[in-house]
Order: sequence, then C-alpha cells, then structure tokens
Amino acid sequence: MDRLIKLQTPSTEISIETPSSSATAELQKPVYALTGKTVLIVDDDTRNIFAITSLLEAEGMKVISAENGRSGIDMIEQHPEIDIVLMDIMMPDMDGYETMKLIRNDPKKRYLPVIAVTAKALKTDRERAMTAGASDYLSKPVDESQLVDLIGIWASGSRPQTL
Repeated sequence: MDRLIKLQTPSTEISIETPSSSATAELQKPVYALTGKTVLIVDDDTRNIFAITSLLEAEGMKVISAENGRSGIDMIEQHPEIDIVLMDIMMPDMDGYETMKLIRNDPKKRYLPVIAVTAKALKTDRERAMTAGASDYLSKPVDESQLVDLIGIWASGSRPQTL
C-alpha cells in the first residue's frame, strides 16, 4: 500500500507518494546549515525578538534586531552579512509593507530573503505582504520548526529567486 505525504509551507505544497514498508516508515526532515548565518529580526515587540532570538541562536545563527522598519533598513545598511530578514508587519514609524518595498527597490538588496512574520493571518494580508516584497509568510503564533525550516530553505539559497 502506498502512502501520500504532504509537505506544506505557506507558499508551497509538495506531495510525495512513498511505498509503505518498514524501511520507509520513518522519514527524516531536511537539515539546513544555519550555523554562522545572520538573521535580522524587525519587530516592535521585544518579547517576540527575545523568543525568536533564543530559538535561532540555539541553531547557531547570529541575530541582529531592530524595533521598526526604519531601524531595520539602517541595520541592513550597517550589516551586509545579513542572510535573511524576519519582518513584522504592524510597527510604528515604518511598517513592514513599506520596509519590504524599500528593500526590494534597492538593487543591492533586491534578492535578500524576507519572511513576513505577522499576526495578520487573513488571505488578503498574505497577498499584500507578498506583493510588498515578502519572499514567504508566517502567521503568529509561530510554529518553531516551521520557522527554522523556512529560514533554512531561504538562507541556504535552495529556493529560486522570483523577484
């Protein structure tokens, strides 16, 4: 008897048929090399920054943070080693939509992966984030393993650039 396995992120769904047998009973999830990668977290809630920082530092990542979009743009300018950005949407001064548009309009940063991480979970919110320049989208509360997997996919460069 065959088994159908579905792997799903907010922007991708993959179905794989596998034969059922004791040899294939346990599948291993992909392992991404996050050690040494640098992530910028842009979020106005310090509790979110703390929680995500703790998770990603445990994965070996270097974490930089900013509390609004304007500061996030400054951090990107000051730290060219940033491999990926986690972007909140609802922030004071400059929201995530405007910040992502500025990132995408800069030829040097156009292909920097940006994952929108937000409490705004409606389909229209996702579409608006993707239109503004998000590479991918996660709604809060964040599933830790899904976050790590998405960062691994985007920071490893294994996803094609679509911009």
